[in-house]
Amino acid sequence: MSEILLKINTTMNDLVWGPYMLIALVGVGIYLTLRARFIQLAKFGLMWRETLGKAFRKSEGAEGDVSPMQAMTVAMAGTVGVGNIAGVATAIAIGGPGAIFWMLVSALFGMATKFAEVVLGCHYRVRREGQPMLGGPMMYIERGLGSRWKWLAVIFCVFGAIAAFGIGNMVQANSVADGMSHFGAPDWVTGLMLIVSVGLVTIGGIKRIAQVAVFCVPFMCILYILGAFTVIVVHVAQLPKVIVLILKSAFTMTAATGGFAGVGIMMAIRHGIAKGVFSNEAGLGSAPMAHATATTDHPVRQGLWGIFEVFFDTIVMCTATALVILLTGVWSSGESGAVLTISGFSSVFGETTGAGLLMFCMILTAYDTLLAWCFYGETCMAYLLGHGNVVRMVYRIAWLPFTMLGAVGSLRIVWDVADTLNGLMAIPNLIALAALGGVVIQLVRGYFAGKPYVPQTEAAGIKSEL
Repeated sequence: MSEILLKINTTMNDLVWGPYMLIALVGVGIYLTLRARFIQLAKFGLMWRETLGKAFRKSEGAEGDVSPMQAMTVAMAGTVGVGNIAGVATAIAIGGPGAIFWMLVSALFGMATKFAEVVLGCHYRVRREGQPMLGGPMMYIERGLGSRWKWLAVIFCVFGAIAAFGIGNMVQANSVADGMSHFGAPDWVTGLMLIVSVGLVTIGGIKRIAQVAVFCVPFMCILYILGAFTVIVVHVAQLPKVIVLILKSAFTMTAATGGFAGVGIMMAIRHGIAKGVFSNEAGLGSAPMAHATATTDHPVRQGLWGIFEVFFDTIVMCTATALVILLTGVWSSGESGAVLTISGFSSVFGETTGAGLLMFCMILTAYDTLLAWCFYGETCMAYLLGHGNVVRMVYRIAWLPFTMLGAVGSLRIVWDVADTLNGLMAIPNLIALAALGGVVIQLVRGYFAGKPYVPQTEAAGIKSEL
């Protein structure tokens, strides 16, 4: 029976994560980029000033639960991780060096997608007494498209609440256990450690998750970037050749060399775009649930954090991983995934230090992801069953046994189904983003014209443009 379910899900997964979905994800990004007049490039300097330039300032008189930077780090906790380390390596191993060019192209348009998601998430969020802000695709579908589209919001939340247990919980716990095994820790011990360390944080809700994420995410990113930068500096003489290789391979067939079998252009495009989307999750609808809790006086201001999120996640971290793999020459070894990235680091730091550094980063990012996706799952469940403390607390408690199962087990079919559901989350979200593009543009124009922001509850004049 499990084999039949696995085959059915494999067929579904091929459709969900196939070329049509990738076209839709990039297509919506292109549409929003054109409508917003390439805001991710035109306002790139402003993005830096409004994000890191004001990272520790408080917005006076603004509503929210956590600081704008904390909200962004929670969102990045759910995205930065395996995609940046193993996903990039897989893209190169299957799609060749040219896949990196197409990954960066998808990130360019993904910045506009994430910007629009965050803007709408903040604009249509609601506050219920004694509860955190409730925002995300479910709210901008129901409140932006109208109550007759609530069924689409329900579908999004069903997919999100269930998928979180797999892709955001068990898969991550298994990654931590795998990493800890290299340091001699039994899987069950890792499982117990995770139950305690995850439970102590998630029990406190978004505020405590944000307090941990704002420390762990920057620490991991800085550590990883410093390691990658060291490798790049050692091989900097090869940098011009590698850049030429990436550009050439993006538009011509990559010949077989060493253990690399050779690929055509379409393989480079498909795997580059797919791994870019997998890395930054632009269009999937997860991040706006975190950004909607930010204390901000205007949705567009928080939207600039969304642009930064994709920029750093894919254009900085994924490019760093790609350069490590290509500059060290390990890309043609025939290896794939995290093993390929570890080989690149080990060629400079040595096998023990190189593997240890990568494993530590992967353990930390998997832990961050466990925290972030617990919040995403409980937010979806709160929308479905009622926005109350009881529903959220029950979800947080139920989260912990699945963490242990992920650490000690190998539940392939559960992970595969969760991956499919994770991809299905994008469909309702993309429909809403395309339909509400006009709302985003009106908010952008008002922000740059210096007009005071009117919350959605009072903004009867802002309507969606289908």
